[in-house]
Amino acid sequence: MIKVCLADNFPVVHFGVKSYFKDHAEISMTANVGSFLMIRDILLTKEIDVLVLDLELEGLSSIFEVKALLKSFPKTKIIIFSGLSEQIYAPNAIKAGVSGYVHKKEKLETLGQSIIKVHQGKIIMNETVKKNLALIAKQSKSERLYRKLSNREVEVLRYLSGGKKNHEIAEILGLNEKTISTYKLRLLTKLNVTNLVDLVNKAKSLEIV
Repeated sequence: MIKVCLADNFPVVHFGVKSYFKDHAEISMTANVGSFLMIRDILLTKEIDVLVLDLELEGLSSIFEVKALLKSFPKTKIIIFSGLSEQIYAPNAIKAGVSGYVHKKEKLETLGQSIIKVHQGKIIMNETVKKNLALIAKQSKSERLYRKLSNREVEVLRYLSGGKKNHEIAEILGLNEKTISTYKLRLLTKLNVTNLVDLVNKAKSLEIV
């Protein structure tokens, strides 16, 4: 049996996923956690083959924390199970070392198939994401802007779009305020805008928020 831990904020998601896989022939929902801080304790005390993780999980502020988790527990595969834009976040997540990305709009059958494939050592990404990436390569420069953004820049842009101030973002990401200001300037340049309002609107148009 593939031992799985689900990390998600919402009890209804835990209930739905656990109910769906209750009698599954290959998958066992071994653990459930509601915050990122709880994951390490679970991985230290239980043998988990696949961690199904929401990027918006409480306590998770950066994809770099996921990367660090993978380094600490290399035997555990991670699948991102999130409602965030696949086009923006799936490539960054795969780059960080996760084994797959499943959008929450997909059927739980798809999640199950992904868990099995990831456990077999495969790297999976939704076909829609692959098609979108292929289409984006043919799009105009402005439509491909997001591809120039680093993981950290995407995170900073997301927090700026959510109304966070530079000092608040610095505290969340464990960086100094001057560094956040630098990222902000880079974002303004890369996205070809001159102020925060336009930057936020650009983020919305790229489905980063």
